[in-house]
Amino acid sequence: MVEVFAADGVLTTPAFARVGAVILARHGEPDLSRKILLNAEGYRAWWGTYETRGLRQGQAAPADLKAVASNAGAIIASTRPRSMETAQAVCEGKAFARDPMFIEAPLPPPPFPGWVRLSPRLWGFISRFWWWFFNHHGQEESRAQAEQRAAEAARLVADMAREGQDVLVVAHGFFNTMIGLALKRDGWRCTEDQGFKYWRARRFERP
Repeated sequence: MVEVFAADGVLTTPAFARVGAVILARHGEPDLSRKILLNAEGYRAWWGTYETRGLRQGQAAPADLKAVASNAGAIIASTRPRSMETAQAVCEGKAFARDPMFIEAPLPPPPFPGWVRLSPRLWGFISRFWWWFFNHHGQEESRAQAEQRAAEAARLVADMAREGQDVLVVAHGFFNTMIGLALKRDGWRCTEDQGFKYWRARRFERP
């Protein structure tokens, strides 16, 4: 791509140069039941297992996401099994990169008494709330550190898209949201939002 500099020396993109889209997709449904009640330590162990599991059997990758993968010039998955297996399903043999930069933000549970027993879904909500608003992270990645990682990830995929190719990221619900926020701060616009369920994606484009 031809580089053009404005009078103030700032690099600009020529009007005729195509900037690709960034598509942030969530992985498929993991192979671990949520129909259980756990205390805080039980949830910590559950989450640790969740991070090592692949996809539940019997799922089919949506045709629209496979089409996105087919048209993408670059595809990146996080290094978690559920993301890599999702990428394999949508890529159908097409090569993709694996990068730990895109793993999910941590979910350390708050130190509730042992008699408090909740479902993994509710623990996830509470843990994310405490991590986000009260900076509860223990020895794990903090919100500030995750935001820095998300900003780096956004810069990476934005630079790849500026080369004229669509970039598909197959990763995780909340960290994808953080990348999306970083893209918006950089001037990208969400042009398609399928929500946050498994196999769903959001598309970002540069106006």
